[in-house]
Amino acid sequence: MIEKDFKQILNDIKIDIKNTQRKTIIEANSNLIMLYFRLGKILDDNFEYGNKFIDDVARELNLEFPKIKGFSVRNLKYMKTFYNEYKNDELVQQLVAQLPWGHNLLLIEKIKDNETRKIYAEATIKNGWSRNVLAMQIESNYHLRIGSNINNFNNLLPSTDSDLANNSFKDPYIFDFITLKEDFKEKELEEALLTKIRDVLLELGKGFSFVGNQYKISTADNDYYIDLLFYHLELRCYIVVELKAGKFKPEYTGQLGFYVTAVDETLRKENDNPTIGLLLCKDKDRLSVDWSLKSTSVPVGVSSYEVKNILPKEVLDKLPTEEDLNLHIDINE
Repeated sequence: MIEKDFKQILNDIKIDIKNTQRKTIIEANSNLIMLYFRLGKILDDNFEYGNKFIDDVARELNLEFPKIKGFSVRNLKYMKTFYNEYKNDELVQQLVAQLPWGHNLLLIEKIKDNETRKIYAEATIKNGWSRNVLAMQIESNYHLRIGSNINNFNNLLPSTDSDLANNSFKDPYIFDFITLKEDFKEKELEEALLTKIRDVLLELGKGFSFVGNQYKISTADNDYYIDLLFYHLELRCYIVVELKAGKFKPEYTGQLGFYVTAVDETLRKENDNPTIGLLLCKDKDRLSVDWSLKSTSVPVGVSSYEVKNILPKEVLDKLPTEEDLNLHIDINE
């Protein structure tokens, strides 16, 4: 057997083992969540015995299963609540069974209706959000931001692609993981995002793969530079992102449309779908955006963004840089 064949066989075995491990973990979690659901039903069916009944159940379960966590009085009360929240909604039951218990408690505590919980449950499953990320997305009203991007996708993309594109973009985007001074410029915003590119990808959502920044596109006589270039693995297309530090202007659509066409002409392969442009502005007037989008023949979306950490320039200038901190650490070592 040649070495190449052996490596391929071994790689296939490793993939199978990892997939089986993943499925086992998911199945075990689902079984646990549905156990909690059934226990919640029992507790609810015997509510006439009052809180003492739950206290007694907790005591007996902890005596019988001392090494198993999760049978505290508090957690049993959560199980009862969990059952009551989802007992009449089988679809949501199936969704939340795929989430860890901590995620489920967060959804129950922070969100009061099942339709909204469904949005967050589906997004968590799709994007693999941790509990902290889920909490952050709830706090920033993800369910109101997703799909609210202003665009011309329905007119210029096939229906299946336009639906996926609409659900892949938000408005506004929340960049609470970067720090900028007042009156920042586009270049400063770009540099701040690049230093936190993993957080940017998390905020953009599943499917975005970073290609490069200040990506050069050339003609015979001119060079042009795209702020940020991504490839979307689900849409199977390039995403051109242009950053603007101020309010939307109609001419921005023309510039972005030019970049989208340039990427189609130079980078897009036969199996790639049409390139999409995403313009991120500090603010926008919807009517101006609508009119501008009607004048372009390429798929473009326009979203606003929010930067949570805005500091006065004199304050930001006095903060130590990462190099200063590293130097201090080196000296003390």
